Amino acid sequence: MDVAAIERPTRLPRFRRALEPPAFRLTDDDVEIVRQVARHRLIRSTHIASLVGRSLDRTNDRLHLLFHAGYVDRPRAQLDRFPTSGSAHYIYALADRGARLLRERDGISVANAEISRKNREAQRPFIEHQIEIVNFQVALQRAVAQRSDVRLVSPDHLIAAASRQPMQASRAPFALRAKLAHRGAVREISVVPDIVFGLELAGGSRRNFMVEIDRGTMPIIRSRFDQTSFEKKMRAYLAAHGAKHHERQFGWKNFRVLTVTTDRKRMQSMKEALQGLRVSRSSAASLFLFATFDELRAGDPFAHDWRDGEGRSVHLI
Repeated sequence: MDVAAIERPTRLPRFRRALEPPAFRLTDDDVEIVRQVARHRLIRSTHIASLVGRSLDRTNDRLHLLFHAGYVDRPRAQLDRFPTSGSAHYIYALADRGARLLRERDGISVANAEISRKNREAQRPFIEHQIEIVNFQVALQRAVAQRSDVRLVSPDHLIAAASRQPMQASRAPFALRAKLAHRGAVREISVVPDIVFGLELAGGSRRNFMVEIDRGTMPIIRSRFDQTSFEKKMRAYLAAHGAKHHERQFGWKNFRVLTVTTDRKRMQSMKEALQGLRVSRSSAASLFLFATFDELRAGDPFAHDWRDGEGRSVHLI
């Protein structure tokens, strides 16, 4: 049983650990908090409270203790997000002691051996992108929890269920590789989705989704093929879909790409770029569905009217 000092100082530093951390007894609920942090590269305290089913105040109290005891980290790059006074919803990452705890309790070995250094080096753009990813994941889990006619299929289960050929052990097991022709030359590129999940319906059928979280930092169109752009990313998805790589790699009959972006103007620009793409054996209009961050925050992913490449309304189930 981990027990960590007994008097709690009236005020402890926010982004560095106390030399004498407060005493507390590590509970099973605390271990579950550490598990949730480990499942996401970075996660906000509000997300954790929702996922473990506890009040935000209670969750913040335990996170405070877990941070100063070295089980979780608070990446310093978020520091400029907070006012000098008042409360804030901190962002957390797994720390070295938390990784050791999960190895002892669950037999889970965290792949990255330099966790603390990675947390220190995490910058604002990366943190904000990861938080948008978790926003979507938590909204999806909440929506599924409220329904009895659908089950969420996690990436691990999708990997285990791949029926055509074993998926290679990789940091990006859902990477799709595609060959794109450009000025008479054929080049192979890969695209890695931010999120992958499945929805199993009551009748046993399953729908598979890849998700792109777009914060508006990548140009939609570039003049040079060797530069990154969202259009190039869409071309890669279309080419992989037309070549049926999803069938060979994952055993999927089909999939769709959900794109969540900053605003309607950028979403319209994406759809216009998509309409100009022609890829053999793949329908650009129906493969992609679009929404904005604000639209999804106002409701759940199932109730939302997603828009396909031609502006038609589509529901996920």
